[in-house]
Amino acid sequence: MTDDIEQRVIALVTRCSGSYMFRKKKHDTYTAESNIHFDVRLDQDDVEELMEEFFAEFKVQIEGFKIETYYPDVPLSWNPFKRIEPIPVPDFTVGMLIESAKAGRWLYD
Repeated sequence: MTDDIEQRVIALVTRCSGSYMFRKKKHDTYTAESNIHFDVRLDQDDVEELMEEFFAEFKVQIEGFKIETYYPDVPLSWNPFKRIEPIPVPDFTVGMLIESAKAGRWLYD
């Protein structure tokens, strides 16, 4: 059963990852170690849609999940010479979705 959940989560992430020209997927498959931001390359709007589908399909309780944790607001500076310090962001992986789907609630944050 857990392998089924893992495969279903990976299929959901793959489906939400979009496609390139001629309907080829960005990647053939993702793994539990795949990072949602860097490997799957989803922006905040895409992640919001992914997470809505994830919480509904796997009946995971949404309490505790905050998109701002993984996609914080970046301060805007009109000064092109001002260096903006990078904002530390925790890992956000497919494995986190898999483990939360198994538990029925969001396990992180």
